[in-house]
Amino acid sequence: MSEIPQIGQPAPDFNAKDQYGKAIALKDFSERWLVLYFYPKDNTPGCTTEAKDFTAYQTQFSQLGAQIVGVSPDSEKSHCKFIDKHELSIQLLSDPERRVIEVYGVWRLKKFMGKEYMGVVRSTFLITPDSKIAFVWDNVRVKGHAEAVLQKLRELSVETAD
Repeated sequence: MSEIPQIGQPAPDFNAKDQYGKAIALKDFSERWLVLYFYPKDNTPGCTTEAKDFTAYQTQFSQLGAQIVGVSPDSEKSHCKFIDKHELSIQLLSDPERRVIEVYGVWRLKKFMGKEYMGVVRSTFLITPDSKIAFVWDNVRVKGHAEAVLQKLRELSVETAD
């Protein structure tokens, strides 16, 4: 199991298929910011709220030169249904073998109602246009998260422009 990447480190490379089966890699986002967020499962309450919130702010992220990409172990077909059902406009990567999930260190021991199990810990990585980790949110609480990421991107993109 990998450690979670830290601020200033190179973002771990990845390759996974999006909801349409298109291969997507870290290098596809060079020249722009990437909001790479990991979530446990399509169509669950927290994951739905998070995806809808990121969709609601997508225009503002785009104006700052950022693309939002969600990653979960769900299938491409599940992602398509999730996107259609909730009218999402963000890109979702399917990672059933957990290659991306594990290289970003978000496959960890979780507890729920006294039981321990392995699962995806909700986490978000803000990655610079030159593929460095700019900020990390680990063990995310959904309420207000998309706004917090947008605010951090605003701060960092102003700093980079100076």
